[in-house]
Amino acid sequence: MTIDTTLDTALAPDAYRPRKKVYVKSYGCQMNVYDAQRMTDVMAREGFDETQGPADADLIILNTCHIREKAAEKVYSELGRLRVLKEQAADAGRDVKIAVAGCVAQAESQEILRRAPSVDLVVGSQSYHRLPSLLAETQGGRSVVDTEFPVEDKFAALPAPTRAAMRKRGVSAFVTVQEGCDKFCTFCVVPYTRGAELSRPVAQILGEVERLADAGVREITLIGQNVNAYHGEGPDGGSWTLGRLMQRIAEVRGIARLRYMTSHPRDMHDELIEAHRDLPQLMPYLHLPVQSGSDRILAAMNRRHTQSHYLRLIDRLRNAQPKLALSSDFIVGFPGETDADFRDTMQLIETVTFAAAYSFKYSARPGTPAADMGDAVPEDVKEVRLAELQALLLDQQKAFYASCVGQTFDVLLEKPGRIDGRLIGRSPYLQSVNVVATPDQIGEIVTAEIVDVGPNSLFAKGSRAAPASASIVPESAPTMVET
Repeated sequence: MTIDTTLDTALAPDAYRPRKKVYVKSYGCQMNVYDAQRMTDVMAREGFDETQGPADADLIILNTCHIREKAAEKVYSELGRLRVLKEQAADAGRDVKIAVAGCVAQAESQEILRRAPSVDLVVGSQSYHRLPSLLAETQGGRSVVDTEFPVEDKFAALPAPTRAAMRKRGVSAFVTVQEGCDKFCTFCVVPYTRGAELSRPVAQILGEVERLADAGVREITLIGQNVNAYHGEGPDGGSWTLGRLMQRIAEVRGIARLRYMTSHPRDMHDELIEAHRDLPQLMPYLHLPVQSGSDRILAAMNRRHTQSHYLRLIDRLRNAQPKLALSSDFIVGFPGETDADFRDTMQLIETVTFAAAYSFKYSARPGTPAADMGDAVPEDVKEVRLAELQALLLDQQKAFYASCVGQTFDVLLEKPGRIDGRLIGRSPYLQSVNVVATPDQIGEIVTAEIVDVGPNSLFAKGSRAAPASASIVPESAPTMVET
């Protein structure tokens, strides 16, 4: 139906007033994906619809990451392109606002305004629930900065997303349960950009999970900068661990799968390890960053664990859940890293074997202790070490994927695939799986035999509905090297 906007709207102006549009581009971690969704929820209440590109947006938000220098520089490059778009919109009589949110905003607010004067608003990761009032302050060409750590509970202030918005997000969803970090690894900016550890109350989290389940979400990933340090207040008044929280979430009707990330080895408590043993909803795939295999470098990083501690922890986890597969994070070229230190990291990788991993050259972040350490590793040495490490990790990932052929997995169907007659789903190990299925099956968990491996996905022979009592992990674990 077409609305004739030439009609007299004096009696009901809101009925004909076109809704504005907001575009959010996120960089970095899953936390930013979640935050971006909540920003659109906030702006939806103010009459903004989400759009998939900046060209027709009235409000453009860059939700930024400050973990590595390259990620921060991408933001400034994007702001240069957006300046041109904003100028073109102004020539056409449109007032486009540009906001920078997230960790770069928190760390470099004044630098952003200096380098990109077209930015109207800089808002930190703990203040985006105040977007509407902050935007109102930008009227008249004023630039506004809010990077404080507010006293009020951001999550309590955020509006609940509409059912329609939740349905658009699919059958898998992130839920933030914890923010901030108290570990102060010497290379990391998170304690300075996200603040001290804060855990949401259990009741608040359960309310969000129940709304998501009601909207058709089947899989929940609990996220936090240091998620396994979760210690939120439970309905009994006590402090609940992440393991206990997951036990309660597993009781929510409709939630078939649970995951969590990102974890710290020092906070992998007994109750959480037992959850890997006892909760069928908890997927047998764990991201557990180690960063280095050298005790000397781990101490310099202030990681507060050793190689042997990490390996013992992996043993305990695999004893609790023999089908467990692991991913991790690695930094090469940390200040002072020697060839021997690098060999220790390679030895750890060979001992554990990983299904996937993220690996990076060390990048100094201003304001962190490591940035002032000196003893920098030459860039060409970093390049060689990173290439060697990534080659080993890629070999392990290929071996893991190859070991899945012949396995029968339960797959959560998520979206249409590129091949007609197939959907894309997720295996218990977070792999994309091409499954023969119809669009009306999205949201179902089906059993599928894996028959082939692509560069970044698996292909299934066929599928059938999984019985309600079916295990959601494979009957036999992919081949792994035991520690």
